[in-house]
Amino acid sequence: MGEKKILMLVGDFVEDYEVMVPFQALLMAGYTVHAVCPDKKAGEVIRTSIHDFEGDQTYSEKRGHNFALNATFDDVDENDYDALVIPGGRAPEYIRLNKKVLQIVKHFDKENKPIAAICHGPQVLVAAGILKGRKCTAYPAVGPDVEAAGGEYISVDVDKAYVDGNLVTAPAWPAHPEWLAKFLKVLGAEIKI
Repeated sequence: MGEKKILMLVGDFVEDYEVMVPFQALLMAGYTVHAVCPDKKAGEVIRTSIHDFEGDQTYSEKRGHNFALNATFDDVDENDYDALVIPGGRAPEYIRLNKKVLQIVKHFDKENKPIAAICHGPQVLVAAGILKGRKCTAYPAVGPDVEAAGGEYISVDVDKAYVDGNLVTAPAWPAHPEWLAKFLKVLGAEIKI
């Protein structure tokens, strides 16, 4: 497993759990993971936010940890990576405005490389125009965007994930166990307990 390289696209106020947990879990599984942010370099940090489900009409938001980037966005060559991860939170709403971000996503889609997106991460997939005729889940507020982009929004429980070919999606961080397990399977990993 360890020979595969995974690119993680992040930005300020990415959801804390949705960047920290997959980053650490994929490293633990033996993958090389490069977390990058437009306009930032390796060693710089991004701020995160914590989204929680506390009985309100939508999630609450609190300040999270700083997350250190370990690669430089401008140095990314998408051909060097085997898979892509796009965490949620607030970052997807603005990193999707970056043309290189969209170019990267289109490359992974065209090459049928595994793509994992969670929560608001599918906003980047919508902006890249890769969801037409595809099925995915996301945070429910992103569902209309998926449908408007020609995709089919799949409603699942907050702790579930959905797979459509190379695309692995989930609605929020409570789905981490299933989302990451399904992503690892799409990556070709075999998990034995």
